[in-house]
Amino acid sequence: MLRLPRLYAIVDPLDTGRSPVALAEALLAGGSRCLQLRLKPATSRDVLDVARAIHSLTRAAGALFLVNDRPDIAVLAGADGVHLGQDDLPPEAARRVLGPDRIIGISTHDPDQVRAAVAAGADYVAVGPVYATTSKVGALVPRGLDLVRAARPLVPCPLVAIGGIDATTAPDVIAAGADAVAMIGALVRTPDPAAAVRGVLARLPT
Repeated sequence: MLRLPRLYAIVDPLDTGRSPVALAEALLAGGSRCLQLRLKPATSRDVLDVARAIHSLTRAAGALFLVNDRPDIAVLAGADGVHLGQDDLPPEAARRVLGPDRIIGISTHDPDQVRAAVAAGADYVAVGPVYATTSKVGALVPRGLDLVRAARPLVPCPLVAIGGIDATTAPDVIAAGADAVAMIGALVRTPDPAAAVRGVLARLPT
């Protein structure tokens, strides 16, 4: 079964103006060993170019690399898999594009969606938003740790929690049952993303 590192770092410059490739370099330098590329407003060509560049970095670092939303780009870039939202390509269709060996993660927001993701064969399930987040336009109302606790017994694969998590709250999220915590703003909006990663990892159990 898939094992994920405790920290699942998402490469998305948000409003920082930073280069996604430079961000990926910094996150890896800090010790992150799982990156997801999330570039919502970019063109397909730009996402592919960035994905290929980041894949070369993750491969050298021995880190997992996932692409948000786009199984086609994941395959073309050589990524390890894809992360799907509730409005993205259905998991069975993504599997046909990805083949049998690449990873499919699925975002969920309530126990029914968690059960559906498991039934669809997700390799990991993400739940959230746990806390209020400014990293996503139109973000849902925070679900709190109760969703993490409710999801844990429903998920036989790794459980990732996302949404407003930072170094201070990450240990509580792991204690509630998550195998990994996903972070965007708490890493990429800091002056030193590599140092931010190190600070998070220092607070998480191994």
